Amino acid sequence: METLPEGLAAYRIGGGTVEACGPACVRLTIPPLAGGYADAQIDDTQRLPRARFRGRPPMRMRLRARASRRAPWGTLGFGLWNDPFTVSIGQGGAARRLPASPQALWFFYGSPPNDLAFTAGAPGAGWKAVSLRSPSVPGLVLAPAALAALALSRLPGLASPAVQLARRAVTAAETDLPAALDEWHTYSLSWHHCEAVFAVDDSVVLVAAQPPTARLGFVAWIDNQFAALSTDTGFRFGLIPTAEAQSLEIRDLELEYL
Repeated sequence: METLPEGLAAYRIGGGTVEACGPACVRLTIPPLAGGYADAQIDDTQRLPRARFRGRPPMRMRLRARASRRAPWGTLGFGLWNDPFTVSIGQGGAARRLPASPQALWFFYGSPPNDLAFTAGAPGAGWKAVSLRSPSVPGLVLAPAALAALALSRLPGLASPAVQLARRAVTAAETDLPAALDEWHTYSLSWHHCEAVFAVDDSVVLVAAQPPTARLGFVAWIDNQFAALSTDTGFRFGLIPTAEAQSLEIRDLELEYL
């Protein structure tokens, strides 16, 4: 049985595991898969309505982390989000909530064919610090609108305008991270009403001037999904085969509510 910090719960699917790897250390692992979805995750949002998520400014997150590979397949990360989708990165549909506009403050990695760039000139894949703030839209309105946008983005000639419209609807800040994923580094996030400050090994890498204002919850995960928001191909989602087991280790997690 894994030992988790107070308030956190494990979520596993497709053979994913969550286990202790030492004092104040948790290892999230997914197995090699030729097909199907696998996820290993810890969070403090399971079975909670978004109105009861613990995170709101001012607050601070600090942890040490490393992955088993420098370039894993799929996605991994840690930080704060509002778990916006019924079937979402890292959650696999466990939460019973209506969809919501995505809000996130996190350290996020996506391997190709992930293509999630929300600011001009930013790469769509790789290891990044990201602030994402979207306008609040009721779930009953958002769900059919999202399905319509997905369908339109797949029609010839409509991928680019559909994606550009989606990007204009969000306020985002992001930057590449120089830290090697397979080495231990310290990651911290300070979330205030007017800004969010991301740091790696106590050096500031990103200051986001317009962070989310909604309540958010903590999440750390590794899975084999991909998502693309491309002007060439529109919105795409899928799974990436994995050739070997891969893991994310989290150590010395601190969540401070100021």
